[in-house]
Amino acid sequence: MEPTTDRVRGHRLRARPVWQHLAALVVVPLLATGVVTTGSVLERSRELTEAGQAGSLMRAATQLDAVRRAVDSELLPTLTRNVTRDREQALAAGFGDQRAVTYLTAVNRLQLARQVTDRAVARIPAGSPAALGTALAVERLRTVRSAADQGTSSTDALAGLYLDLSDWLAHAEEEVITRTTATGLSERSALAVNDVTLVAALTQQASREVPVTFTARVLDGAPQVRARQRSAHVLGTYRELAGAGAELSTSAMRLRWVEVTRSDPARRLAEALAAESTDPGRLSGPELLQLTDASAQRDRDLAAMLEGAVDTAVGAIDAEQASAARRLSTTVLASLLVLAGALAAALAQGRWLARALRRLADAAGRVGRGELVDVPQRGPREVRTAARALAGAVAELRRVREQADALSRGDLAGALREHPVRGPLGEAVQASVQQLVRAVQQREHLQGELAHQAAHDPLTGLPNRAQALRLLSRALDACTAGAATGLLFVDLDGFKAVNDTAGHAAGDAVLREVAERLRGCVREGDVVGRLGGDEFVVLVPGVVDEAELVRLGERLVAAVRRPVEVGADRATGAAGRAVRVGASVGVALARAGSRGPEGAEVLLAEADSAVYRAKSRGRGRVEVFDDALRAELAARSDLQHALREGLRRGELTLHYQPVVDLADGSLTGYEALARWDRPGVGPVRPDVFVAAAEASSLVCDLGRWVLHEATAQLARWRSERPVAWPAPGEGAEPTIAVNVSGRHLADPRLLEDVADALAASGVPPHLLVLEITETVLVDDPGATARLQRLRATGVAVAIDDFGTGFTSIGQLPSTPADTLKIDRSFVASDDAGRRGLVALTVHAAHTFGLRVVAEGVEEPEQARWLREQGCDTAQGYLFARPLPAGEVAGWQLPVVLARP
Repeated sequence: MEPTTDRVRGHRLRARPVWQHLAALVVVPLLATGVVTTGSVLERSRELTEAGQAGSLMRAATQLDAVRRAVDSELLPTLTRNVTRDREQALAAGFGDQRAVTYLTAVNRLQLARQVTDRAVARIPAGSPAALGTALAVERLRTVRSAADQGTSSTDALAGLYLDLSDWLAHAEEEVITRTTATGLSERSALAVNDVTLVAALTQQASREVPVTFTARVLDGAPQVRARQRSAHVLGTYRELAGAGAELSTSAMRLRWVEVTRSDPARRLAEALAAESTDPGRLSGPELLQLTDASAQRDRDLAAMLEGAVDTAVGAIDAEQASAARRLSTTVLASLLVLAGALAAALAQGRWLARALRRLADAAGRVGRGELVDVPQRGPREVRTAARALAGAVAELRRVREQADALSRGDLAGALREHPVRGPLGEAVQASVQQLVRAVQQREHLQGELAHQAAHDPLTGLPNRAQALRLLSRALDACTAGAATGLLFVDLDGFKAVNDTAGHAAGDAVLREVAERLRGCVREGDVVGRLGGDEFVVLVPGVVDEAELVRLGERLVAAVRRPVEVGADRATGAAGRAVRVGASVGVALARAGSRGPEGAEVLLAEADSAVYRAKSRGRGRVEVFDDALRAELAARSDLQHALREGLRRGELTLHYQPVVDLADGSLTGYEALARWDRPGVGPVRPDVFVAAAEASSLVCDLGRWVLHEATAQLARWRSERPVAWPAPGEGAEPTIAVNVSGRHLADPRLLEDVADALAASGVPPHLLVLEITETVLVDDPGATARLQRLRATGVAVAIDDFGTGFTSIGQLPSTPADTLKIDRSFVASDDAGRRGLVALTVHAAHTFGLRVVAEGVEEPEQARWLREQGCDTAQGYLFARPLPAGEVAGWQLPVVLARP
């Protein structure tokens, strides 16, 4: 016994008092609270710092923009001085006797403009984020001014130097604004900064319009071509930005935007520049200089609008900074209060708990020594619970002592009967097993209840929306030939008024009563469900006649219309009151095999549309979805009739979009695109009237007309040879591409239509390209054979929108085509996966002897990337929009993109 006693004594020596454990418990939460508080304070501090940085960056962006606008103001006087220095160049520009006066005026204006630039640079503080960028810009500006003052540089070169410097400043400004938005601004501040970006972009393009147009006017030869392209880009960019005012964040900014871009100076300037752009040389150099005042007024208005936008952005950022400072102060104060309160509360609770535990420990020690004392039950709930447990153990020990006394007296049966003692371990285990069985049974019962609740509405007991859709889907799958599945959408009328006037309890009573009435109106096997709110559905399988659904809907309306008594109390005998609701019913019908995988959702949407129509036509009625379908078919029939008449009357025209060789920028062909200006309606979108035509054989008539018109126009161009047309022997003749629909491809007369068009125009077959969408090859098994017969006649075939369908690259060797046209969605995408697919398509097409055309090319970077991947040709807005036949003759070949 001595070793055991020593171990106990050693354990007691190592044990620590309760106050030390309590202190440990208190310190850990306090440390955690301190960590959280410190993190919160640091977060508030970060917000304050970021707000300050954002304000500083925004002001730096404003300073850079002021320098950029000042540099732009030097451009036109510099160009004017350079032109009027040379007598021949001045005479060619139309200055004549005004040369000397114009020269002196340009010198004076240039001096004033340079002073403005120098002041704008001087106003930038040394420590500003814009200081480094401005210093670099000043070095470049000195170089540009030196080149201009020496008089040895051409006008085109000076314009390029100034515009490059302006672009550099604009890029520096954009980088500063990007750093501003990266500081974690609020939504309001971010929107205000975006407004500044948009107005700054418009201001930059506006300040360039007159100088670049003037440059294009006074130059000749190849420099003039580059200058005109640059002028067209600037004018187009300004027009695009001027129409983007809706992207501004406030109505005041949008209104100011409209006022500036549509002011008299802006309007006069736009008309004059548009006239010069359309008819180059229409305005002389002096006449262009006369636009300076209008341009200056518009630029001042834009500068004022930019200053307002900057003030708004800086104000928002300053407000955000002030708010961050307030949050920081509040967070620090609250954190200190929380820590102090937590510490005080912990100390008080620790002392109270320690006293209670000491009393309990003292009682437990006495019981352990064999003293059956009364246990004090004071302190926290857990301590009292432990004290009661100890008191219970003491009571059991007292019963054991009583039983021992009974045994000593020999009264076994009586003692055990009067003072029962806990059973042996086996009885405890048996009781535990029984308890476990009961727990499992309760869990299974609970799971069944949960499954029922998941599929049924708890208020009415009806199947809920998810269950109703599952049942509807099964009914559609099980629908046999000759039968149909019906769905009635029941929407209550006036239910909101019941909730508002009688309360939600009355509303619940109405919903339960309506559910019972709907169940009472249907047959066995029909299903009534509640979608939610006041919306119910009735699923009717095995429908033979649509009229029986309408009659059922009328019965449902009549059943719901009857008054419902709410508010009655049977216990007290209180009488209720009658309320009324109505019902509008929408009916949809699905025949066997007429629905796809999403048939249940579609049928529900149709019934919903029908009930919406019932409500719009007076409520309390039954409407069938077929009416809306008939109306839609009627509208489509009307459009088809108008299109057929339009073809007969010659209302349709063709526009032609050039296709350009990416290697050298030469013209390789045109794509013919139909356009319809419907009398009394106006232009109809091609996707609208083509879709209507494809719904019938009318698309074949449209295709024949396009074939004849396009080949005839190609024949006229071959004889007239427009500007971009290659000279004999300089390259292959341009082709004409015509889209052929799947219905027209399936028409046996297609080969005859193609032959007739070629014979009537005299165009060789190899100059005609028929474009077929990729989906036609998938949907029509016979399309391949018909395309092979077309190619046998010498006509080329192109697969349009390649990549949007399901054609495998592995099928290319057997694809009856000469060209693949990559869809514009792949060209415009920055996604690495899509770009990789484009590169793979180009490589695979070349492997199998096919050429590749990229559609929708709008950016020079896209054209350069496609050329790097080996793409042959391209079309898109970068080169030209679809042009009327009369404008094709004046279209210029694009400048070949420089190789990196």
